[in-house]
Amino acid sequence: MQDLQFIFSSFSYNSDKLEYSFNYEIEGDKTYKFTEKIILPFLKQNADKRLLDRILFSLHLVLGISYWKTFCPRKILIKSGSLSKKQAKFWNELYTKGLGEFFYKNKIDYRGLIQFPFDEDFTDQTIDTDLQVTDRALVGIGGGKDSIVAAKILKKNHYPFCGLVIDAQCGNELLQTFAAMIAPDTLTIKRQIDQRLITLNKQNDVYNGHVPISAINAAIGVLAAVLYDYKYVIVGNEKSADYGNVEYLGSMINHQWSKSSEFEKLFCSYVEENLTNSVTYFSLLRPYSELRITQLFAQYPDYFKHFTSCNRNFSITKSFEKKWCCACPKCAFVFVMLSSFLKKDDVIQIFGENLLDKISLINTYKELLGIKGIKPFECVGTPDEVVVAFYLTYEKHEFDDDLSMKMFMTEVLPELKNIEQMKQDAFATGDISSIPEAFRNLFE
Repeated sequence: MQDLQFIFSSFSYNSDKLEYSFNYEIEGDKTYKFTEKIILPFLKQNADKRLLDRILFSLHLVLGISYWKTFCPRKILIKSGSLSKKQAKFWNELYTKGLGEFFYKNKIDYRGLIQFPFDEDFTDQTIDTDLQVTDRALVGIGGGKDSIVAAKILKKNHYPFCGLVIDAQCGNELLQTFAAMIAPDTLTIKRQIDQRLITLNKQNDVYNGHVPISAINAAIGVLAAVLYDYKYVIVGNEKSADYGNVEYLGSMINHQWSKSSEFEKLFCSYVEENLTNSVTYFSLLRPYSELRITQLFAQYPDYFKHFTSCNRNFSITKSFEKKWCCACPKCAFVFVMLSSFLKKDDVIQIFGENLLDKISLINTYKELLGIKGIKPFECVGTPDEVVVAFYLTYEKHEFDDDLSMKMFMTEVLPELKNIEQMKQDAFATGDISSIPEAFRNLFE
């Protein structure tokens, strides 16, 4: 790591191909070069060149995280722009916390590792205050129940919006079909990751692991809002995303850090202070828990056959025909969440099998319940939420003979002393201070 240098080389725009190119290099005994592309659906520019350059520079920095992590070089050189000390601190924090799980799994000491260079004489640029944007929203669509609930809330309140799909597979039919069901219109931006990175990742001496994809999508969302004339970029991240997984080297590692309220606050401040105050990024579902969102989603049976939260459907290098793998912690989690509100047969019909009766998932459910190991590195709710979901499912007595329910009845149920308070907490509406004033009435 000491002998290598990571370079943010340049970014450019090809108007004929409607694509932005972001170039990177890793210099050492051998030089690696990468180009990532963002491909637009059509040409429309709603901003002046100075603002666009600042947004693209920020996008250049956040997209670079996928390439930097291959070798984690200590030396960083930025040729495509300059940072103030305060801006560099933001990028240090985004890389360090956003790659927390990656550092933990690869046993990397991240302390002091990431130091973005800054110019002592660089003064923060004046932000764009003259950008005129229409009072409407882009809503991120990722295939899961959160997108549906967020869109339904906006529809119910007659707020104009367009779906935003960020397609890293450049042709994910499952995602496109799902988006068409949710939003009246959909804007699809393709993210083309350099194939040289995918090839390099197969080497034994290269680090692999989780990147903060929601941070990348947030930056792309701001670009889209500026280009296509939208005031808000809305996502469906819940309050449960603030709950971490495991402590490592004195810090809490959170698989969902780039979905957390901490990231949202940092990112919004960065955009407002350094880019524009005309576009706002926020999560409409921040006051809700996963369980509350599932309760709302259960009201929309038309989507049961079409949604999927299983991340194996959104792998860059693999494709899966099934909507649910029925083997990962995410599938296990969503199954018991839905079982709280739907009939057993309906839940099994969604997944194709009974996950509460799979012996291979008993330990996974123990981890989700917080009685074994650590919380799985997936976008799942808190252990307390899972306990409440199991309890609500148990009360219906449809799963009493199934393996994981028997485990719950034996190992968890006898120890429950405050289930009513836990239920109340799980369904309560949380802090709405991060919600723009125009949307706070939705929670009254």
